[in-house]
Amino acid sequence: MVRAGLTTERVVRAAAELADEIGFDRVTPSELARRFGVQVASLYSHVKNAHDLRTKVALLALAELADRAAAALAGRAGRDALVAFADVYRDYAREHPGRYAAAQLRLDPETAAASAGPRHAEMMRAILRGYDLTGPDETHAVRLLGSVFHGFVSLETRGGFDHSPPAAPESWVRILAVLDSLLRDWPRS
Repeated sequence: MVRAGLTTERVVRAAAELADEIGFDRVTPSELARRFGVQVASLYSHVKNAHDLRTKVALLALAELADRAAAALAGRAGRDALVAFADVYRDYAREHPGRYAAAQLRLDPETAAASAGPRHAEMMRAILRGYDLTGPDETHAVRLLGSVFHGFVSLETRGGFDHSPPAAPESWVRILAVLDSLLRDWPRS
């Protein structure tokens, strides 16, 4: 019998909160069961196994990120849209480090296609259309932006910029300005 009050949504949200507290890589059904004060078997009415739990947290994180990005992009274009989009990722990673790590989980193709991942790609491509990028150049730019955003956030959240001036926020602003300039003057293939 399923313990009263336990739902799939509640289990996934608790796992996401746990990921933010202890790290995504340490979230397990047994750790989550301890959090709820239930037997691990009680969770299996809501998740199939540890991989399913981790996948559900990843899907939650991708959806949260997409919703935040969509709200931030509303009515923006060009540099304003680029900065808003980038700031959503940076802010989310700082507020929810475990969920941000979950959003990086490699999903199987079917799950990925049904996730909010394609929304992220479409929003980024919409930003790039404002820079007149299409085709392979657009794809290269998507990969560049994803690499810069994720790389900066990963280094910053691990304390990689703590030991030398200027401060990370100053570098972030400068990097986004340089990206905007690069996108406006993108070398055409």
